[in-house]
Amino acid sequence: MANVVMYTTASCPYCMNAERLLLRKGVTDIDKIRVDLQPELRVTMMEKTGRRTVPQIYIDEKHIGGFDELRALDVAGELEPLLFKNMP
Repeated sequence: MANVVMYTTASCPYCMNAERLLLRKGVTDIDKIRVDLQPELRVTMMEKTGRRTVPQIYIDEKHIGGFDELRALDVAGELEPLLFKNMP
């Protein structure tokens, strides 16, 4: 299973949708970085991604983008191969 990191806030509906999608795909361990609790981490997120909005999602160090990009990968059939590429 890939390592999934998501920059998030508590009340972001797109973050909740992204988490639900990942859970449906079998991802049970999401490293959530709460930028609402630690504003300095939002600065780090913006420096890394060039984006201000959450969620910002990484799968095995690869920046995926936000929920729209995550969903597009799923629709295209490209999400599961990213999540399970190291599994037999």
